[in-house]
Amino acid sequence: NEKYLASAGGQDDNTVVVWEVETGKAVCGAPPSTNVINQIKFFNNCDNKLITVQNFGIKIWSADFTLKKLQPLQVNLGQMKRQIVNVAIDPSDTYAYCGTKTGDVMEISVERALFKRIGPVKKLFAQGVTALELLPNGDILIGSGDGTVAKVGCNDMRIKKQSKVLGSVTSITLTADATHFFCGTSQSNIYWVDADSLTPELRNTCHYERINDIAFPYLYSEVFATCSINDIRVWNSKTRQEILRIQVPNLECICIGLMHDGKSIISGWDDGKIRAFTPQSGKLMYVINDAHNQGVTALKPTSDCTRVVSGGMQGEVRIWKIGRQTQTMEASMKEHRGRVNDIQLRKNDEQAVSASSDGSCIVWDIKSFTRLVCLFESTMFKQVLYHPDESQLLTTGSDRKITYWDCFDGQAIRMLDGSEDGEINALAITEQGEHFVSGGEDKLVRLWGYDEGETQYIGEGHSGTLTKIAVSPDQRTIISVGSEGAIFIWEVPEEVQLARADNEMPTLNNDK
Repeated sequence: NEKYLASAGGQDDNTVVVWEVETGKAVCGAPPSTNVINQIKFFNNCDNKLITVQNFGIKIWSADFTLKKLQPLQVNLGQMKRQIVNVAIDPSDTYAYCGTKTGDVMEISVERALFKRIGPVKKLFAQGVTALELLPNGDILIGSGDGTVAKVGCNDMRIKKQSKVLGSVTSITLTADATHFFCGTSQSNIYWVDADSLTPELRNTCHYERINDIAFPYLYSEVFATCSINDIRVWNSKTRQEILRIQVPNLECICIGLMHDGKSIISGWDDGKIRAFTPQSGKLMYVINDAHNQGVTALKPTSDCTRVVSGGMQGEVRIWKIGRQTQTMEASMKEHRGRVNDIQLRKNDEQAVSASSDGSCIVWDIKSFTRLVCLFESTMFKQVLYHPDESQLLTTGSDRKITYWDCFDGQAIRMLDGSEDGEINALAITEQGEHFVSGGEDKLVRLWGYDEGETQYIGEGHSGTLTKIAVSPDQRTIISVGSEGAIFIWEVPEEVQLARADNEMPTLNNDK
């Protein structure tokens, strides 16, 4: 009846505490035990009885709310030794079913606190039972560590049906009428499963590891691509559904870009190769082998789609000519002494700027392949941006500062404190250049006024470090990705969308 809440402490604590939900006060607690508690559950028909499953043992607790005491009763398991992970209690509170790391299910008589039997017969679930639910007819739904979802009969403890999902099952939740259930997995997939036939239907997906980069197609906001460990995914930004997944096993995709003509997705990988895929089918178009030693860390295609500028783990910046059949290196420029974290190009494709971990940003002439300007700061530069009018550069890095630079002579114009704690990894600027967005280790998305240099809006939501931010080409949304594998889509406030750059150049008035 949602009157009480029970909580079990972690490894250092191991106490069981019962709280009153209405007042938020602890009613009673029990002293610590040496065993780690894995799950705690109330009985279905009475408020003062609980069951906890531990690494080695099961306890049934009776709570006395007047004396404020919790009395434990150890369940007698006989000779059985199992690490018990989860528990489900039948609706009449007579039996409890406990899933174990060995991959079987124990049946416990709750009234007598006695071990009854163990199943399924002669068949263990690989990598342990990770999720457990009971169906109204008494059958047990089991999710295992190898991605098996199975239905076990309660009378004979035999497997009636089973199916496979991607990743180990982390949770099973039944609908109210128990005809279907949702099944969540460790690879960030949510399946909608029919409880009778156990046919899984993929409903929702996301990355389950750190996301390294985002890219939008040129002037198109309906879709975007993200890259993570093992794969590149293309998403529909309106429905938030995955459209395409490109997998390269056991490799990490560090950076991603989309050609302006929309005909290829280019990506840099930690094995030092640049791979290009078709955006519709995800078919491999070409591979540039040994593009950079130890990994390709930054990529930018030119607007005419004939060249790609890439940066590597050891600091070299290379320019590749992309032909129909062949991909050749035009130039390799080695001035950085550390990893190249970001590369940006001017709109006319004549200059590029690279930001490196060695504390320098270099503006290159990519026609004559020479260095034009060098910016130095005692920080590891994470990202660099051109202001839309290309008169200034914006950089950020490990010193938590956001710096404005003059493109002409490479002098720092202004420095802002980007965050109180933690370095800043990501920057993005609006089309008009009136606002920019930053994010980093403080897990916040900040929207700044460019001229004022003040935070105007803050977005909270990420549970890990932000790795990249992008503003959609239609300027309506901001997309941020983090090390926890989450993709956040934020609405840009109306006034920011409508902000226009002042025409600061004096104009001749013809009326005079």
